Amino acid sequence: MNRTARLYRIKNLLQQYGVVSRQGFLEDMEISLATFKRDLAYLRDQLNAPIDYDPDAGGYRLGQEHAGPRHELPGVWFNADEIHALLTIQELLQELQPGLLTPHVQPLLDRLHRLLDSGDIARNEVQKRIRILRVSGRHVEVKAFAPVRTAVLRRQQLAITHFHRGRNAAEARRLSPQRLTYYRDNWYLDAWCHLREAIRSFSLDAIQELELLDEPALDVPDAELDAAVGAGYGIFGGASVEWATLRFSPERARWVGSELWHPQQQSTVEADGHYVLRVPYSDDRELVMDILRHVPEVEVVGPADLRKRVKTLLEHGLKAMKGTE
Repeated sequence: MNRTARLYRIKNLLQQYGVVSRQGFLEDMEISLATFKRDLAYLRDQLNAPIDYDPDAGGYRLGQEHAGPRHELPGVWFNADEIHALLTIQELLQELQPGLLTPHVQPLLDRLHRLLDSGDIARNEVQKRIRILRVSGRHVEVKAFAPVRTAVLRRQQLAITHFHRGRNAAEARRLSPQRLTYYRDNWYLDAWCHLREAIRSFSLDAIQELELLDEPALDVPDAELDAAVGAGYGIFGGASVEWATLRFSPERARWVGSELWHPQQQSTVEADGHYVLRVPYSDDRELVMDILRHVPEVEVVGPADLRKRVKTLLEHGLKAMKGTE
């Protein structure tokens, strides 16, 4: 029985019987007194477990929680989703640490470190042998994040200068911030734009200048906000929604069939193995990028405008490739 299993067994015996004698532990787990003492010290000192000795009862019992972090036993093994969640949270906390939650992040990181350390497998081995690869993420400077975060939580308006990459131009906006969204390794601000008189999303790394205003932010109802930014595809929202129909080859279907493109997506598998996916969108920019990743194993069945746009981009790409020959 390894140490982690012994730690769980000690806790289970205490929960099951209330009071367990020292001899009871030794006989149940078939361990030496020295091993039991080491395990007990680790539970108390490293994991803050409230295990007390009751001389009147002649054994150990779970007492009141000690001062400090609530005790938790380490995990033995983690499945793929749990490993991804733990390492992603750890990485995200490390990225947010400068200026966002500086006094509070380190205790959370320490807690994750202890959770990742199973006792039999060192924490640094987990981090060394299992990787979370993140691509195409854009670095968000803290000077932009901190005042935006403050405006969101304190419900204050913001004046910003936002760089529009598509038009290669900067534009001044006055915003009533609603919420922050972390999507595909980037931060976005969902806000009521007083210039457009509509809800818009702004990438934080594209904010060049900003000022926290004294005026209170307008509050948009959650249902209206979700309808505006949640109905479309990806980060791009909009009230007018169309449905794209995509038909993937049987070979590509083995991958795409298990992917979530949109929470409201619809799908069917044809008799010959083709996979037909229907997703809603209001702005096709991100959808088109995802479609192009699967060329030539995907066909855009409709709408006609989306089909034409993808076809035009492919033709432009072929012309550009010919120009380099």
